[in-house]
Amino acid sequence: MMPGLPALLARLPGDPAVIHPLIAAALAVTLYLVAGALARFASPRLRRRFRALGEALAGHLRPILHHVIAAAAMAIAVAFWPIGDFAHLILSAALALSLSLLAVHTLRSLAIPRLAVLPIALLLFVMVLSGSSGGFAPVADMLDGVGIGLGQRRVTLLGLVSMAATCVALFALVRLANRILGRSITRAHGLDATQKLLAQKLAAIAVVVAAFFIGVDLLGIDLTAFTVFSGALGLAVGFGLQKTFGNLIAGIILLMDRSIKPGDVIVVGDSFGWVNKIGVRAVSVITRDGKEHLIPNENLMTQEVENWSYSDRNVRVRIPVGVGYDSDLKLAQDLMLRAAQESPRVLRNPKPNVWLTAFGENRVEHDILVWISDPEGGVGSVKSDVLNRLWLLFRDNGITIPYPQRVIHAPRAGSSRP
Repeated sequence: MMPGLPALLARLPGDPAVIHPLIAAALAVTLYLVAGALARFASPRLRRRFRALGEALAGHLRPILHHVIAAAAMAIAVAFWPIGDFAHLILSAALALSLSLLAVHTLRSLAIPRLAVLPIALLLFVMVLSGSSGGFAPVADMLDGVGIGLGQRRVTLLGLVSMAATCVALFALVRLANRILGRSITRAHGLDATQKLLAQKLAAIAVVVAAFFIGVDLLGIDLTAFTVFSGALGLAVGFGLQKTFGNLIAGIILLMDRSIKPGDVIVVGDSFGWVNKIGVRAVSVITRDGKEHLIPNENLMTQEVENWSYSDRNVRVRIPVGVGYDSDLKLAQDLMLRAAQESPRVLRNPKPNVWLTAFGENRVEHDILVWISDPEGGVGSVKSDVLNRLWLLFRDNGITIPYPQRVIHAPRAGSSRP
């Protein structure tokens, strides 16, 4: 404790049983308000300096910083205040409340369910309050005394609580690490979108593996106890998760060879659309109808995939048009070219072209060939726009599009033909 503080408190007028708790409560409120002001001042600067951390905490940076400062100030006050009176208990409760609120905001920012957050916060409050008051040992002994025996091991309530708290803490740390690493990789220069996505997935796998071994070490789990049935369990898991691991490896391979990447326009079977996301199990493909097709990664490795934007985003669209034999072909072709050039999605380079492809039964067949650079917008809208413009041009210039004709000859009178 601070030298001279008990003597200073002893000089205060009034009943110490009343004055000291009031001073402790006022000190706790003052420290909490000062911590809030400091957090309001420092949080915008920390968010600008550590943008990945600010975004990872999902808007909870200021309250988290508030309770970090408040807990640090309360801890100093608890350390310096004399132990053994009610005022010390008030400061200890303020410290425990600050740490509990810090845990609540931190876990909620990582999308941890409330059913897991509230028990952890309550447990932390009890532990800090009893520990700072010198009474945590009886609480721990009480929790350790409640348990059952399972073979040669004894499972206690204290062990279960410690295991649950450790699992929640590791889960929260994994999410926080994944968010920070993901946002840091997203802002990395010199990497394209596919390389960033691959780095994020590899980093997420590394974080999960590291958390698993840290959890095993913290919980004191003896992995040699599983040697009896580890072979059978591994075989069963291998068969059960064969497709899952196959899709995981296929997704990593797709990202490594960059054959399919987010934003590509692909055709797989009857699915046509642009790649929205390459997940652990499946690739999300969004169609022009707004439907999202989830295609397993293995299918993209084993089936034929048509990638419209693999090496070049320019795609050629073929628009068939037929005109009558009595039309001015040179004028009709000029109008086709003009309709294509006036369409906003059609590229000027490579320039549009018109080909005469065949002489049909009742019309002259042409193909309008245009190029677009945004295949994710679909090709139907380009055809529709060009044909609408061409219809108006044909109508204004007397170019006809003939109907199919069929000539039926009626049998003459007296003919023996049926």
